[in-house]
Amino acid sequence: MKPSVAIIGCGKVGTSLGNFLRKAGYPISGLASKSLSSAQKAARIIGTDKISDIPWEMTRHAQVVFITTPDNAIADTCSIISQNSGFQKDAVVLHCSGLLPSTVLSSAKTCGAYIGSLHPLQSFASAEYDKNPFKNIIVSVEGEHDAVEAAEKIAKDLGSVCYRIKTEAKSLYHASAVVASNYLVTLLELAFRLISASGIHQKDAVNVLNPLIYGTLSNIEKVGIPDALTGPIARGDIATVENHIKEIGAKSPDLLVLYKMLGFYTVDIARAGGTITKSLAQRLKRILT
Repeated sequence: MKPSVAIIGCGKVGTSLGNFLRKAGYPISGLASKSLSSAQKAARIIGTDKISDIPWEMTRHAQVVFITTPDNAIADTCSIISQNSGFQKDAVVLHCSGLLPSTVLSSAKTCGAYIGSLHPLQSFASAEYDKNPFKNIIVSVEGEHDAVEAAEKIAKDLGSVCYRIKTEAKSLYHASAVVASNYLVTLLELAFRLISASGIHQKDAVNVLNPLIYGTLSNIEKVGIPDALTGPIARGDIATVENHIKEIGAKSPDLLVLYKMLGFYTVDIARAGGTITKSLAQRLKRILT
């Protein structure tokens, strides 16, 4: 028999989690939300009639509690549930924040509960999915031993691939996700603006650069980052780098600082790949500083 689950916070993540946990055989002991209408909407999707706007009424009967409120409300929500003796002894209390460590749930330990976090590395655009949005995605878990073991079992039952991370390094994990997703958008915007300045229309930039983008990602997957690096810095082609700096400075000067900064750190990758000498690396860094 799988443990009963309460969902506190009925937004997109909480509703999706409750829906697919129920489909995976987890009994839903209740849903709670600050807005009763949100809880009612989630209940229709998940298929339960156990709802409340008083969270401890739902959590008292749950063996696993997910607090899926916005990040800035997680600690306070957990605290008020604890103050009302809302967690069972030996219950597992989890949140789904990518940034916050499990320690923000420390108040639950006063009730004898175990604390942890389970973060699905997924963008939830809706509360309602036909297909399981957790299937084959990466889920990170951290926290106390019993909570981590429970979270790993839940991740497996959702069809996810699970990794343990360090509680004290949770923010670095989140920063990595921000760089890989949000800053990739910024990097590609730089590429699109530069190619547009060359005369290729903005609407064609994606089609022109897509083969290069996906080819690079494929190379990283096959041979790793240092060996996947190509281009003028990997070749130690100082003349080309100097030409880029001159042309960008003349025609798109607002993009020059970002181009040079990216180039500066790319030199270290080229050195790690063994394609340029130390002296050549130093010369490139002077140019890119």
